[in-house]
Amino acid sequence: MRHALIFAAGLGERMRPLTDQRPKPLLEAGGKPLIVWHLEKLAAAGVRYVVVNTSHLAQQFPGLLGDGSRWGLRIRYAYEGPTPLETGGGMLNALPLLGGEPFVAVNGDIHSDVDYASLPQRPPGLAHLVMVDNPAHHPQGDFVLDAGGRLHGDGAPRLTFSGIGVYRRELLQDWRATIGDAPGTEATPPRFRLAPLLRTAMAAGQVHGAHHSGRWTDVGTPARLAELDLRLRG
Repeated sequence: MRHALIFAAGLGERMRPLTDQRPKPLLEAGGKPLIVWHLEKLAAAGVRYVVVNTSHLAQQFPGLLGDGSRWGLRIRYAYEGPTPLETGGGMLNALPLLGGEPFVAVNGDIHSDVDYASLPQRPPGLAHLVMVDNPAHHPQGDFVLDAGGRLHGDGAPRLTFSGIGVYRRELLQDWRATIGDAPGTEATPPRFRLAPLLRTAMAAGQVHGAHHSGRWTDVGTPARLAELDLRLRG
């Protein structure tokens, strides 16, 4: 994979007051912004083009990251306007910048030791998701991973979606047939979540996954950010 998308457009409401002055992916842990950890790992895995979608305090991203050349990357920015487009709308908005091949997408507000080079270059279905054990703040999990590596929207036991996945453009091809006229779809560009598309693809057996048992942190609160920073500096 030569292309990647980093979701960085969230408002970071649970991280306030830290995010009043800085977008959550630019908050530091272990001496560097969260998003820089991703950029370094993506470059090491052979990715060359990265799209960063932005909204809240968007101007800070190019100011800090520039064009990506210091990591051997070409960074392009997909501004979503003052209201984030959610994961599905954000991916659709960034799609023209992501080339024609499968691409990796990662949430900018997580940290993990997932090796991006281990992700499938061409997922057998429409998407391949990295799953992790359910954290204390999300005990119900998201999806079921069966013994054959397929993911299902119903059943048990469930694992939690890590926010790291490989996607084919075709996942979004008929997005409106699945999303319908939900609030936000009338906007230009449209705003909608990715989860309904994934669940529809799962029902068709088109989403695979793998269980990552290593380190993973969803940096959703100031306390979790502090814990991560302490561990990375330790």
